[in-house]
Amino acid sequence: MESQLQFPISPSEVLSELYEQDPAQWLEVTVSLFRQNSLAEVDWVHLIEELESLGRQDRNRVAYLLEQLIRHCLLLQYWQEERGRNGNHWRAEIQSFRTQLRRCLTTTLKNYLEEELPQIYQGALGYVQEKTGHGVDFPLTCPYSLQQLLESSPPN
Repeated sequence: MESQLQFPISPSEVLSELYEQDPAQWLEVTVSLFRQNSLAEVDWVHLIEELESLGRQDRNRVAYLLEQLIRHCLLLQYWQEERGRNGNHWRAEIQSFRTQLRRCLTTTLKNYLEEELPQIYQGALGYVQEKTGHGVDFPLTCPYSLQQLLESSPPN
């Protein structure tokens, strides 16, 4: 009678399977392992993926908020035809996006926005050009510094 060899599954392999089935429970177990200083049992592959994902989410969120802020600044400053009707709304949106940005900005994310400002501006520019039916002459490059965008008063 031939016996089959059975190899025990390592704790990190069990965690890897748990990650696929129940990510919330996987996170609870992973946190618990860190608290117990059981680092050898951690599912490092998925933990690294999660950390990278968090970083991407943070960058995407601040880029989105900055693009929204730029859109509203451009509309307020350059779309004179609609300013009387929409100016208060645009100012309120500018204030809201600035507040949200300030809440989540870190030095690293601020540096990221500095680097990405030209690309973020191009996204905002495309949007406002479509919104205005290409009837407004917006600057082709960003007329605002990041510092100006984060300040408390909207552009004129």
